[in-house]
Amino acid sequence: TVGRHKDGEINIQLGESVRNCHIYLVQSTCPPVNDNLMELFFIVRCLRRASAKSITAVMPYFGYARQDRKVTARVPISASDVAIMIEKAGVDRVLAMDLHCGQIQGFFHHAPVDNLSSLRDMAPYFVNTIIPDLGVTPDDQICIVSPDAGGVARAKEFLNSLTTLGVSNVSLAITVKHRSGPGEIEGMNVVGEIEGKHCVIVDDMIDTAGTLCKSAETLMEMGAKSVCAAATHGLFNGPALRRITDSCMTFVIVSDTIPVKSDQCAKLRIVSSAPLIAEAITCINSGQSLSGLFKILQKS
Repeated sequence: TVGRHKDGEINIQLGESVRNCHIYLVQSTCPPVNDNLMELFFIVRCLRRASAKSITAVMPYFGYARQDRKVTARVPISASDVAIMIEKAGVDRVLAMDLHCGQIQGFFHHAPVDNLSSLRDMAPYFVNTIIPDLGVTPDDQICIVSPDAGGVARAKEFLNSLTTLGVSNVSLAITVKHRSGPGEIEGMNVVGEIEGKHCVIVDDMIDTAGTLCKSAETLMEMGAKSVCAAATHGLFNGPALRRITDSCMTFVIVSDTIPVKSDQCAKLRIVSSAPLIAEAITCINSGQSLSGLFKILQKS
């Protein structure tokens, strides 16, 4: 059980013996990030002191992932520091979902990190549900849009998954943002042809949705037939849900790595990450390879 003392301190107590057990601790370090991170730390320490045989931290959302490098002087690399803290606590393995950047895996020096991709489940959902809801015909063209150069690999993976599932006429485009300041976009250009196409913006997370809605507006102004978005982590901070509701986007697809209720916004569509994580845990526990979970889906 996880409780709180009156002064806000976290109180952890295990209800049964875990001696010589293989533990899979599921904890997204989503908002409130610091509370969830300290809960994870104390639970791992509690399990280690209770003689658990191994501890796998299942972190569908890795907090502080965006602070993965020094962007100015005298600042921490917080993603690396979180990795150090988790390892020092006693975690033997980490199972994550769509880390903000793949090199975060290298911040863990001893614990292996498996970085799963939610696009494996989102692609079939898009094909089976979203495409029919949009009324896309076989002659219509679909364009997968990366919000920046760093997200091209993710967008290409989604494109390849759709192609493997039998969707034709799929292309790729990239948005180039011109910022006037932190979090402020002065203008935006698109590299690629999007006129007359159904566009899907693919990203790893949605924070306040300001950039996302601006991108969708730009795509519509340039002649897109419709705009949707697909992202793994739906943070939805501040006015995000209101912006999405008022935007020109038809649907926004997210996974449940961060708790969110679909009734908070009529445009939200939630794809569960539980089956993929469960399959990964089964493979780890039985000593099987996880490589099959990273392969592009094959058409059934």
